[in-house]
Amino acid sequence: MSAMVRSVLGIDVGGSSIKGGLVDIDAGLLQGELASVATPRPAAPEPVMQAVANLASTMSLTQSAGVAFPSVVQGGKARTAAHIDPSWIDIDGAALATRKLGRRAVFLNDADAAGLAEMRWGAGRGLTGVVIMLTFGTGIGTALFSDGKLFPNTELGHLELNGIDAEEWAAARIRTQLGLGWPAWIERVNVYLKKMQTLFWPDAFILGGAVSERFEEFAPHLHSSAQIRPAHFAGQAGVIGAALAAAS
Repeated sequence: MSAMVRSVLGIDVGGSSIKGGLVDIDAGLLQGELASVATPRPAAPEPVMQAVANLASTMSLTQSAGVAFPSVVQGGKARTAAHIDPSWIDIDGAALATRKLGRRAVFLNDADAAGLAEMRWGAGRGLTGVVIMLTFGTGIGTALFSDGKLFPNTELGHLELNGIDAEEWAAARIRTQLGLGWPAWIERVNVYLKKMQTLFWPDAFILGGAVSERFEEFAPHLHSSAQIRPAHFAGQAGVIGAALAAAS
């Protein structure tokens, strides 16, 4: 590795797996392969952060680390627990990560991390106006930007849609659980996009999560008055954005 490369460790904690990698934060590039381990069950603070530390131990030491997490994060503390153990609520994730990783750690919402990566280096680069990053996975993560500035912790996957949380209607997990083909799933996504359009009038949506790697297969079924772009980093966005946040 070149001595000129500034590397930061990025970690993305998900409902089913924890991913990590070293990121060149000047170029926005993952260095080497993305590593992953299964998210512990139950996904309580100590076992989750121990799994993060174990993952980090397989990589080169860096001065700082970013941890993207599926929760509203205020002042480094987890405030919600939609897809993790409720014992996380009010835990200082930044302090816990710093202690377990033995280096300065930044703790932030996972969709916000993905959005930061896409707006800096990916599909949102150069976009102005209102841009909404949507990550479709276990739930629906959202990151809202106005002229490139992040409005954190939006949690718009929990908007009510058909009497339930939107993510219980249109997340990628629901597609898998119900065995939906692309047309049937995207019909649900379109309903969600229309709701978002009515409330926020975005100029563009960026669709992320691992499912975005198959964007060309479902794109013909998407309908919105806003521009729709596939995420450039797909499932790597959280890792890259977490590293970016830690380097800021």
